[in-house]
Amino acid sequence: QVQLEESGGGSVQAGGSLRLSCTASKITFRTYCAGWFRQVPGKEREGVAFISSDGGTTYYADSVKGRFTISQGIAQNTLNLQMNTLKPEDTAMYYCAANWARFNGGSWCRDPALLSAGTSYKYWGQGTQVTVSS
Repeated sequence: QVQLEESGGGSVQAGGSLRLSCTASKITFRTYCAGWFRQVPGKEREGVAFISSDGGTTYYADSVKGRFTISQGIAQNTLNLQMNTLKPEDTAMYYCAANWARFNGGSWCRDPALLSAGTSYKYWGQGTQVTVSS
């Protein structure tokens, strides 16, 4: 059974940095496209950052562009999200998600609209909380 586990969340002051990691069991991010989503209670889930299985395509929400960086880890089953210049509005539960790169023909990983859609992902982690204070 595929499992995704996030780590690295915590509390930080505005302007600070955090690095989230996602560790997968039974899959490698070299054959799975992946992304980070976040959600605040009472609000819709928001896509944050996404990466194709070959690492050649990345996509970011406008709200985090220039501040967040998604990357594949040295270990093939890890995914990272470097978050810099954090703002209070970044406070949320952050989730890692993944799906097979060849799902539905494979083109979805290179289509920003599909790569950033929560419905494209089959596997989800339990989340890690990020709290940014002003």
